[in-house]
Amino acid sequence: MESKKIIVVGGSSGIGLSTAQMLARRGHSVTNISRTECPDEQITSLKADVTDTAAFTSALRKASENGVDALVYSAGFSMAAPVEHAKAEDYRYLFDVNLFGAIHAVQTVLPVMREQNFGRIVLVGSIGGVLPIAYDAFYSASKAALSMFCRELNLETNPFGVYATTVLPGGTATRFTFKRKVYTAEDAGTYAETLEKSVVALAEIEQGGMEASEVARTILNALNAEKPPLSVAAGMKNKAYHLSQKILPEKFSSYMVGCKYNLH
Repeated sequence: MESKKIIVVGGSSGIGLSTAQMLARRGHSVTNISRTECPDEQITSLKADVTDTAAFTSALRKASENGVDALVYSAGFSMAAPVEHAKAEDYRYLFDVNLFGAIHAVQTVLPVMREQNFGRIVLVGSIGGVLPIAYDAFYSASKAALSMFCRELNLETNPFGVYATTVLPGGTATRFTFKRKVYTAEDAGTYAETLEKSVVALAEIEQGGMEASEVARTILNALNAEKPPLSVAAGMKNKAYHLSQKILPEKFSSYMVGCKYNLH
């Protein structure tokens, strides 16, 4: 891909930062939008919270005022909580970050991409949107919704040269593990013991998983593709997990998830 103007949302750390840096090193003009400034001086940073619609819209418009060739949405939030006791303000915030922020970003850049008859969109989803993560129901649900949103989006935008892909990482060794909101034993009630087990297992999966750079390379491949895939898993292990869900019975795969998170 020749030098392009690219917006990365959530590029101050983790997968977003690795992606922004990889793009910048390849000569692209990269603008990051996030609550905290990107630590890499090669990358232009605009500060905005994706849940603050006015500020986020302003940043997106500023970043795309002279055109935008690609959008990478990597902002994310996770909460470990039993469904029975989850607080509305928590799961509404999660959906605002993981799903509705992505939708708003897409809506804002689409007119520019459609008019120039070219655009690439990558939404960072998760294997957790294919296989449920124990006690992270809302995260899994938001990522599943993101994948279906992306899939339908292509039906509308492909005729205008705009293609969207959901990239599905699995466990990735970033600070995201330690930013997760974890309900206390008091808040979790009856579920406290199994919640704790699942949180420990998830942290081990993430911190023992792939590097953010591997996910970033998958994102770059999607951006570079002439006809990008609707969705693609990052890493061979996650490709196998993704494929298995098309083959294995749901009850069996759910049982295996329970084993993985020490619930059986």
